[in-house]
Amino acid sequence: MIPRRGEEDRDPRAPLESGRHLGYHRPPFQSQSEDEPASSPGSPPMSTPFPIIYFGNDWHAENRTSSHHIAERLAKKHPLLYVDSPGLRAPRASGRDMKKLWKKLGQTASLPRKVGEQLWHMVLPQFPFRRLPFAKVLNREIGALLIQRAARHLGMEKPVIWFTVPHPGTLAGHLGERFSVYYCVDDYSALPTVDKEQIRAVDQQLTEKADLVFVSALTLLDAKKEMNKNLVYSPHGVDVEHFGRAATAELPVAERARGLNHPVIGFFGLLEAWIDLDLLHFLAKSRPSWTFLIVGRVAVDVSQLEKLGNFVFVGPQPYPSLPSWAKAFDVAIYPGGKNEFVRNANPLKIREYLATGKPVVSVHSREVERFAEVVRIAHSNEDFLREIDDALANDTTEAQDTRRAYVSKMSWDARTAEVLTRVEEGMAEKR
Repeated sequence: MIPRRGEEDRDPRAPLESGRHLGYHRPPFQSQSEDEPASSPGSPPMSTPFPIIYFGNDWHAENRTSSHHIAERLAKKHPLLYVDSPGLRAPRASGRDMKKLWKKLGQTASLPRKVGEQLWHMVLPQFPFRRLPFAKVLNREIGALLIQRAARHLGMEKPVIWFTVPHPGTLAGHLGERFSVYYCVDDYSALPTVDKEQIRAVDQQLTEKADLVFVSALTLLDAKKEMNKNLVYSPHGVDVEHFGRAATAELPVAERARGLNHPVIGFFGLLEAWIDLDLLHFLAKSRPSWTFLIVGRVAVDVSQLEKLGNFVFVGPQPYPSLPSWAKAFDVAIYPGGKNEFVRNANPLKIREYLATGKPVVSVHSREVERFAEVVRIAHSNEDFLREIDDALANDTTEAQDTRRAYVSKMSWDARTAEVLTRVEEGMAEKR
C-alpha cells in the first residue's frame, strides 16, 4: 500500500490515494479531488466501447442509490446489462417481501428487457438460504447459465463484469469476462437481518478476486487494504442539477408538504435499523412545535415517534420529486446511529442535501467529517439539537450558495468518468 497521511494533518477536501496504481509511469492514481472536475477538455477520448454486465440492487427500488446512478452513466458510453441481484438477506414472511419474491421469480426466465438506449435489465435468481451446502453451487451454476444466455442474446462477448453487491461474486471467473470490478459502497455484513458471517465471507472473497476494487469510504479502504493491491477510494457523486432545483423559484413545494407547520426538519432516505430513533425522539420531544418530515420507506417500528404528534411520514416518493420535498425543509438531518454500518458508510444524502442549499446537521463519522466546512456535525443528542437551533436562527443566502458551490463539481458524471478511466487503465495493464 502507498502510505497515506494521517487524518489529523489532511485537508478533508484534498485528493485521496489509491491502494496501489496499476504499473503506469505516472503518479499513483488518486481519487478525484472533491473540488476539481474529473477531466479536462484536453483529456483523451474514451476507448472503444466494451460490454458491461453489472450486478446491482433492485433496479425498481424505491430509492436511487449509487448503483443506479453509476449504471445509468456507464450505459451512456458502453452497452450495459443491469442484473438485479436479489437481496442480501433471506426474505421474510411479510406481504411486501413475498410480493417481491414472486415478482422476481416470474422474471427470472425472461430475456433481458431494454430500459435505455444501451441499457438492458434482467433478474438473477438467487437461493437466499446460503448456509445450506448446495446453495452456493446452485446459485453459481444457474446464474451463470442464465447470464451467459442473456449475454449471447445481446451479443456481449468478453464483458467487463461489475459488482456493486457481494453475493453474486461467486460468478466471477465463470462468465468469460475480460476484467472484473467490485464497487463496494457499504459494510454489507452490518446490514440488519443479513447472515453476517456469510455476507462477510462473500465480500472478502470478491474483494480478493476482483481485478479492481473501489470503496466509497476511508474505513473500507483501511479494512480491505491487505486483500487487494488494486484498491481505490472513490467517494460518491451527486446529481447536482437535479437537487439544485430545490433552490429555484419555479419549483413548487411538494403538495403534501405545503401546509406543514414550520420549521420543518427534513430527512429523506430509508428509515432502517441503522438510524438513531432515540435521537429523533429526543429532538421531537424537545421541540414539539417543529415538524419532522420523513420522506422514504419506513422499515422499523416508529410507533413511539408517531405518538409525539409532530412527525409526518409520507413514505417512498419518486426520485424526480425529491427536490420538491427538500424545498419544504428548513434544516436537513442525517440521524445515523452509533453502529458499524454508519461508521463505514459514505452517506449519499449529505451531498444531496448540500446540493439543495439547505442547512445540514449530521451525526459524526469519518466521511461526514470531510464536509465539516459546510455540515454542522453533532457528537451528542444535545449537540444535535443546538446545531439545528443555530441553523434555524443564523442561515443566510450566502451560506446556502456556499453549500451548493461546495458540491457543484462532485457530480456523478465526473465520478463515473474517473472510475471508467481507472478501469480502462486496469484492462490495458492486464492484457
